[in-house]
Amino acid sequence: MSPRNFLELQEKMSRQARARSLEKAKKMIAEMPLDQLRTARQMTQNHLARLLRVNQAAISKMEHRSDMYISTLADFIRAMGGELEIRAVFPDGTVKIKGFGDLKQPA
Repeated sequence: MSPRNFLELQEKMSRQARARSLEKAKKMIAEMPLDQLRTARQMTQNHLARLLRVNQAAISKMEHRSDMYISTLADFIRAMGGELEIRAVFPDGTVKIKGFGDLKQPA
């Protein structure tokens, strides 16, 4: 769908439908698996592997792991140009957790 067609479609949507669509898009962007994040950042597994000095298979494994070192995840995010933040979310507010920046992965 071309941008013009999308804009035409969007104009036909009700205000409520546009609001729901925008909210859904924000949630999808805010909650993204690593492989989709890498793709959204327009990076290939090979490119990220070169930046991290690992092979492409290691990137694939990282993207599908459910558990990894915080330092590994931080390196992965930094290689994509970002910064990893760890937050604790409570009913009465959110707290950014500090102190993970100096962690290094064991040899």
